[in-house]
Amino acid sequence: MKILIDIGHPAHVHLYRNFYNEMTERGHSLYVTVKNLPSATRLLYLYGIPYTLIGSKGDTLASKGVRQVFFSLRLAAMASRLGIDVGVGSSISLAHASVPSRMKSVIFDDDDDLVQPLMTRYGHPFADMIVSPSSLKNARASGKALFYPGYHELAYLHPCRFTPDPEVLNDAGVSQGETFFIMRFNAFRAHHDKGVEGLTTGQKLELVKLLESRGRVFITTEAEAEPELAKYRLGVSPEKAHSLLSYATMFIGDSQTMTSEAAVLGVPALRCNTLAESISYLREQEETYGLTYAYKPAEFGLLRERIESLLGEPGLREEWQRRRNRMLGDMIDVTAFMVWLTETYGMRGERRDLSEIDFSRFR
Repeated sequence: MKILIDIGHPAHVHLYRNFYNEMTERGHSLYVTVKNLPSATRLLYLYGIPYTLIGSKGDTLASKGVRQVFFSLRLAAMASRLGIDVGVGSSISLAHASVPSRMKSVIFDDDDDLVQPLMTRYGHPFADMIVSPSSLKNARASGKALFYPGYHELAYLHPCRFTPDPEVLNDAGVSQGETFFIMRFNAFRAHHDKGVEGLTTGQKLELVKLLESRGRVFITTEAEAEPELAKYRLGVSPEKAHSLLSYATMFIGDSQTMTSEAAVLGVPALRCNTLAESISYLREQEETYGLTYAYKPAEFGLLRERIESLLGEPGLREEWQRRRNRMLGDMIDVTAFMVWLTETYGMRGERRDLSEIDFSRFR
């Protein structure tokens, strides 16, 4: 079977890399396309995954729209030329490309419909299948949706797929058991980020001051960090970041993805942005499993209080690992599910009803 994987964000490299390796080992032909994103192409290089560049994203909403047409046409031409059977990805482009080609498009999407109106309106109707965490059952209107018990982050951070490398502590200059914090700040430049706000520079500095009194602080940012924060920049190689995160005392930031990554690793995770109440899978991690907390920028004082409260709790790490184990008991190895689903749908042409899937086979 010929499979196309379309990468539109660095997080997608992590989402699909184990899938790429397993499907290749199973004898399928894999092709990877990626937009010209240095952080994404560097990860693909570090993981030894060959790729084809399909162009750069636009800077404005209008230019993004024009570029989307180009990306869709390029993917459609590639799918037809190579005889792709199944396209796997998370982009509007992939969904559109499946219309004029024989390729079936399987879209893995963990964002609520209301959070991404453009994808919901212009992407979902063209996809053959939309695969989402079960936490989105009430936030996904498409009749093409297939739900599974898991999160994107469990495609690469499930215990079956990930073991932290303790050598990363030496790379970061910290000792085993030392208190340290990881912070992540987003640029909010994606089309679905219009109007979304995260932490202000002043709030970031206030948090750094608070945390620095308790331990080391490392910062990773999507855009260039403010000069006042540059000295805290995380210096480890990007493919080792999850190992370091797993040893962290706490994660704080305005990033959705890294908040979930910390949560599924059993690290207390606190985020602050205007989407605090809008992301279903993060709400599940907070309300059902108690792994993460969310605050809006106007609730910054409450965020500070929660951080101080957590740091005062004895056995914090052990408690979060217990919560993590409870969550893992309900969830699946998402990569194993992705492999089974793609082979079932691509090779047999079947779209099975959710009630027929025994998810216990993926635990």
